[in-house]
Amino acid sequence: MHWTDLPVETIAVLRRGAVIPAHLLALDASRKLDVRRQRALTRYYLDAGAGGVAVGVHSTQFAIRDVGLYEPVLELAMRTAREWEPLGGRRPLFMVAGLAGRTEQAVREARVARGLGYHAGLLSLGALKGASEEELVAHCQAVAGEIPLVGFYLQPAVGGIHLPMDFWRRFAAIDNVVAIKMAPFHRYRTLDVIRGVVAAGAEERVTLYTGNDDHIVLDLLVPFRFLRDGRPVMVRVRGGLLGHWSVWTRAAVQLLERIHAAVAEGQATMDLLALDSQVTDCNAALFDVAHDFHGCIAGCHEVLRRQGLLEGTWCLDPREGLSPGQEAELTRVQRDYPHLTDDAFVAQHRERWLA
Repeated sequence: MHWTDLPVETIAVLRRGAVIPAHLLALDASRKLDVRRQRALTRYYLDAGAGGVAVGVHSTQFAIRDVGLYEPVLELAMRTAREWEPLGGRRPLFMVAGLAGRTEQAVREARVARGLGYHAGLLSLGALKGASEEELVAHCQAVAGEIPLVGFYLQPAVGGIHLPMDFWRRFAAIDNVVAIKMAPFHRYRTLDVIRGVVAAGAEERVTLYTGNDDHIVLDLLVPFRFLRDGRPVMVRVRGGLLGHWSVWTRAAVQLLERIHAAVAEGQATMDLLALDSQVTDCNAALFDVAHDFHGCIAGCHEVLRRQGLLEGTWCLDPREGLSPGQEAELTRVQRDYPHLTDDAFVAQHRERWLA
């Protein structure tokens, strides 16, 4: 499947810039899939106004592949998205499937995702540590032969690898690449991605999405201008594909709408700029920065547990959980930044999603 085969209205969602939550995994106390609550999460994201969801990604836990849950979890999310009537009515969605592993596995997952109706694959390269740039590019080309790709610069702290600017230039030149999620949590490496896209002359085809949960607002507000052949080229980050946006999703949609309006008007207020540090402070609690991201998934689970969407914070790996002091930090940011949460929205609609 080539990206030009996608419906015009579907690719338009991606191009404009959308909130795409990195879908979490609902488990019961036995660490088995809780189908009812997993379905409720998808319904929540769609009712909140998300432009799609990303399933089978880091936040969904890469270990779903080891316990036979990859295809069932992807199928459940897609079926729910097709059957659910969101608040405000149906609208086009851009559905993303996480792809991981070495080439044989990633190609197999791409075929599964394509068969289920996903529009693109978010390609993690963590399994190719130690590979040469030539090997990395060949891997990406092979997977791009199956499904449109969203590149993924995952920070090394949670399993990613360092990828230089020249890799991103060559990656962006692959004609079935539609977007890149930049999540190195590192300003210099974020610029490597953007410079690579510009150097490839691919800025019209490759839409930039922030995955830098530590720098969301400014990634979306600040224009990036580089020279190509002596002429300036300006690009923007259009949307976010974020683990942070797997919670408080309604507030995230409202934030992105506000940012899009500010960009259209050509000005950002001081109040809007000040949100950058507030959102980052929230993320420090969610992602457990104090303990090098150990509780990054459990922290998101805890927010949804408090809201009643999840029963617990269980992860597939029993060693993953909340860190000491993380609950208190979550309480603090929820108290200090109520405008960045959506507790009232969830309370109003929770039973509809759980039905």
